[in-house]
Amino acid sequence: MCAQRGICEYYFTLTMADLNPDQNPAWRRTLSILFFTQLATAVGFSSIFPFLPLYVESLGSSTGINIELLAGGVYSAQAVTMMIASPIWGMIADRYGRKLMIQRASFGGAFVILLMAFAQSAEQLIALRALQGLISGTVAANSALMAAQTPRKHTGYAMGMLQVGLGAGVALGPLLGGLLADRLGYAPTFYATALLLLLAGLVVHFGVEEEFHLPALGDGPHTLLGDWRVLLAQTGVRQTYSLSFLSQLSRMMMIPITPLFVQELMAPGASVNTYTGLIIGISSAAMTVSAGPLGRAGDRRGQRRVAAWSALLAGLFYVPQALVSHAWQLLPLAAIAGLGMGGLLPTLGALLARYTREGQEGAAFGLYNAVRAAASSVAPMLGSAIALIFGLRAAFLAAGVVMLVTAAYARVALPPSLAKDGSTSAAAVLGSDINP
Repeated sequence: MCAQRGICEYYFTLTMADLNPDQNPAWRRTLSILFFTQLATAVGFSSIFPFLPLYVESLGSSTGINIELLAGGVYSAQAVTMMIASPIWGMIADRYGRKLMIQRASFGGAFVILLMAFAQSAEQLIALRALQGLISGTVAANSALMAAQTPRKHTGYAMGMLQVGLGAGVALGPLLGGLLADRLGYAPTFYATALLLLLAGLVVHFGVEEEFHLPALGDGPHTLLGDWRVLLAQTGVRQTYSLSFLSQLSRMMMIPITPLFVQELMAPGASVNTYTGLIIGISSAAMTVSAGPLGRAGDRRGQRRVAAWSALLAGLFYVPQALVSHAWQLLPLAAIAGLGMGGLLPTLGALLARYTREGQEGAAFGLYNAVRAAASSVAPMLGSAIALIFGLRAAFLAAGVVMLVTAAYARVALPPSLAKDGSTSAAAVLGSDINP
C-alpha cells in the first residue's frame, strides 16, 4: 500500500498509459526512450558526485593549492564552461536538430568521463571537468527534444516524466558510485559511468526519429543575442530563470562540502563515500516521489503557491543540517528538503516550456541550462570559501538562507495569471489523460 493514494494513482496511470497502444503516439515513444536515457545518464553522472572531493584529495595538488578550494573548483570548472557552451548548443539545436545534440552530449561525455579515471593530479581532473562542461549537457538536450515533439497540452506531463527519470537516476547513482568507490576504487566508477553514457547515446541514435524542420520565428535576427531578446521579452521567462538560478545556487553550495562534513562526523575508517551517496540519494528519491503529487497540487492551488511553499520547505530543512552532531541525522533532514525540491524543479521546467513559443525549445532550455550552470559555477566556490572562513557548518546555513530567499521571490515574482493556469502546470494532464 502506498502511503498516499495520490502517489499511487500518479505512477499507476503513468504505467498503464505507456502500455496502452491506443494512447501511445510517436511522441510517447520518444518520451519512453528519453526517459531511459535520462535515467541512465543521471545514474552515470551522479555516481561520481559523492566522492569527487575525496578523489581530489587522493590525487593531490601538483601546484600546492588548498584542497578545499580544489574541491570547489572540480564542480565550478564544469559549470563555468557549461554556462558558456549551453546557449550555443541550444541555438545549434534549433537550427540543425535536437537529436544530434543528445548524441553529442552522450558520446562526448562518455569519452571525457573515461579520461578522468586516468587523471594524475587534481588540476588535471579540473581541466577534464571543464572539457566535460563544454561538450556534455544531456538534461537540456533531452528537454529541448521532448518539448519540441510533445503537443503543448502534454508538455507538463512530458517534463514531469523526464524529472522522474532524472530524480530516480540521481537517487540511485550516488549510492552505487559510493559503493563502487569504497569497494573497488575510483577508476571503475568512471568506467561504469562512461559505459552508461555510451549506451544512452546508442539508444537515442537507433531509437529516436526526429523530423526536424527549421522553424520560422519571424523577421527578427537569427543570432544568439536575438534569440535571447525574444525569449526574455516573454512574460514569466525572466522570473523562471531567476528562480532557477537561486534554487541551483542553494543546492550546489552544499555539494562539495557534504562529503567533507560527513568525513568529519564519522569515525576514522568508516565508509564515507557510501554514506555520502546515501544522503544525496535519499534526497533525490524524495524529490522523485513528491514531484507528481505536488504538481497536481499546483493545479488546484496555483503553481506560484506550490513553488513558494516547496522552496520554503526545502530551506527550513537545509538550515538544521548545520546543527547535526551525527551523520545519520542528515538523512531525514535531506529527505524532507528533497520533498520540497520535488515541487520546485519540475514546476520551473514546465512553466518555461509553456512561456516560450514553438521552435524556441533549444534556445529556451539552452539558456535555462546556462543559468543553472552559472549558479553551479559560483555555488561550489562560494560554499568552499564560506567553509574555509567560517567552518563547514556555515555553508549549510548559508544554503538554507538562499533557499528561503528563493521561496519569497517565487511568491512575489511569478505572474499570478500564468502561474495559476492549470493548462501550464506540470500536473494538468493528469486529470484529462495520464498525468503530469
